[in-house]
Amino acid sequence: MERESMEFDVLVVGAGPAGLSAAIRLKQLNAELNVCVVEKGSEVGAHILSGAVFEPRALNELLPEWREQGAPLDTPVTDDEIWLLDSKGGRQFPNWLTPKTMHNDGNYIISLGNLCRWLAEQAEGLGVEIYPGFSAAELIEQDGVIGGVITGDMGVGLDGSEKDGYMPGMELRARYTLFAEGCRGHLGKALIARYQLDAGRSPQHYGLGFKEIWQLPEGATKPGKVVHTAGWPLSEHGASGGSYLYHADNNQVLVGLIVDLNYDNPNLNPFEEFQRFKTHPEIAKHLEGGERISYGARAIAKGGFNSLPKMSFPGGLLIGCDAGTLNFAKIKGSHTAMKSGMLAAEVVAEALSDAEAGVQDLTQFEAHFKASWLYDELYRSRNFGPALHKFGSMLGGAFNTLDQNLFGGRLPITLKDEHRDHAQLQPAAQAAAIQYPKPDGKLSFDRLSSVFLSNTYHEEDQPCHLKLTDAAIPVQVNLAQFDEPAQRYCPAGVYEIVEEGGAPRLQINAANCIHCKTCDIKDPSQNITWVTPEGGGGPNYPNM
Repeated sequence: MERESMEFDVLVVGAGPAGLSAAIRLKQLNAELNVCVVEKGSEVGAHILSGAVFEPRALNELLPEWREQGAPLDTPVTDDEIWLLDSKGGRQFPNWLTPKTMHNDGNYIISLGNLCRWLAEQAEGLGVEIYPGFSAAELIEQDGVIGGVITGDMGVGLDGSEKDGYMPGMELRARYTLFAEGCRGHLGKALIARYQLDAGRSPQHYGLGFKEIWQLPEGATKPGKVVHTAGWPLSEHGASGGSYLYHADNNQVLVGLIVDLNYDNPNLNPFEEFQRFKTHPEIAKHLEGGERISYGARAIAKGGFNSLPKMSFPGGLLIGCDAGTLNFAKIKGSHTAMKSGMLAAEVVAEALSDAEAGVQDLTQFEAHFKASWLYDELYRSRNFGPALHKFGSMLGGAFNTLDQNLFGGRLPITLKDEHRDHAQLQPAAQAAAIQYPKPDGKLSFDRLSSVFLSNTYHEEDQPCHLKLTDAAIPVQVNLAQFDEPAQRYCPAGVYEIVEEGGAPRLQINAANCIHCKTCDIKDPSQNITWVTPEGGGGPNYPNM
């Protein structure tokens, strides 16, 4: 069966804040452009997960009348707290002792998924075509130039056979393709390797972010209250990261933990650390009387300025978290992703204005980027993550307060972290054992009941989308040396070591996958490659 083909001026892969902002800006600049957005989730927003405290700077530029147009920014931040926790309690830092980047005056507590749904409505109103439920599975490349993508085949069985209703993927061709897949996008990863876009850059660094939504009794929340913490429980095991707890509207509390994926103890279980975190008295008091109604997890790219790849290549651009534009000093990436998409749109629209010009490597994007507030913001925050990694939470935090509050991020030094996250694990025999308490069913829960709340669904009879380069490595290397950490770092229980014929083997429960990409990042042998499953599969987050 031949593939159908469609042609566009610009194709955008991913309907997140970067992709949708790029699509909107393109149509604002030239209403005649034929712009398409393809999204692997079952609907726009289905795979979007973020805290989220949102800075409206980019939205103010993109759609200045967003208030009148009904953008879902309804809960301004009213109270901002930062705590350092230990096992017995904690202490609150005064605002003047914390980096200015972590202050949230003028920001909003939002559902990023709902904001993306609203952005999609604005895009469609301008004539953008949006196709959810179609995964961008392969690159179209000819003579070194990217010419679009091929969507995943539908109706392929686990054994690779064509089932009833089989439909081959479509060729979506475009003069320029913008990749906005989010953190560790599998096509973005391929493009970085294909064109060596990360040459001379620091390695990208990652965190695994968890989030739950809790429904509280009427009057039990303080809408607009923001709480961030550092220290316990991760500090007990030499790991780093931090937490957030936001009081949203509708009597809901959003709570989460970010675990830096450079931890070295293979016995550490990020999911269990999150469950433990909620039992701390300073956190539990916010959840008292509540019911957990949603769960999800997602990797975040936190390397920042030093880890940014070259974003242009022949035929397209990497934008948003596909490139790593998140500003970890602010714990925010939505406004930066949006701005990167807007800059990309301006460069592409200019290139397309010359009908005779051939497709090119849009190297002029770098000049536009360097002239923008996005570059300035990321540059000023370049030392934030490396300082925490090098000096720890206390000394690193003190350095960052000095750097941001007194020098505005312009100290004449640049700290770097050249260690790759996956290479940090020590052998299990040398690592401290960690015993986690059983879930109490009130504040802490097990992984499978959590995955249920993510509304994750995959067609069971389809090829496994978690590819092993060498099927022997999980047992011969990872189990032997690290007690196969995939059993613990996966937040959805996808990976298990089971006995078969008296010998251990790795079982992959791909249907549980919530598309967080942690396995692709943290596997110590870099033996797992995450690729897109059949379109529409994965989590279906309603309000994350």
